[in-house]
Formats: sequence, C-alpha cells, structure tokens
Amino acid sequence: MTMAKPVVKHADIKDMTFERALKELETIVGRLERGDVELEESIAIYERGEALKEHCDRLLKQAEAKVEKLTLGPSGTPTGTEPFKPE
Repeated sequence: MTMAKPVVKHADIKDMTFERALKELETIVGRLERGDVELEESIAIYERGEALKEHCDRLLKQAEAKVEKLTLGPSGTPTGTEPFKPE
C-alpha cells in the first residue's frame, strides 16, 4: 500500500513577493467585505487569504531579522551596528 502525497494548497504563494501577496490579500478582503461572493467561493478565497497572510508574516519576519540598527558615538558618528528591536 502506497501513501499518496498530501496536496499542497496554494503552492504558488511560496514564490510570491511580499508586494504581490499583499495586493492579492487586499483584493480578497475587499471582495469578502462587499459580500459579492457566494458562500463556497467565500470559503475558498478566505482560505487563500489566510495562506497569503501567513506568507506575508513570514516574509516580514525574515526582513526584520536582517535589519540592523546603527549605533552612534557621543559625537553622532556611526560606531557600529546592533540587532534591530522594534519598540
């Protein structure tokens, strides 16, 4: 007995840029807010929206991990960097 591979829903999302994923997410939210979508399609696009949101969150966390804050000396000149910590 062979086990089938699970189908990965929304596989195309993993290759999207942040901007493209956010734009599609905004479109989905707009359609759901207007209520011009039938129930079955609403469920499908809501699920896609969740996947887009998770993708955007993941990309933001990756970007945040790369950002460094410049440290300045008493004279105001840069002395180095330290990890960025959002306030």
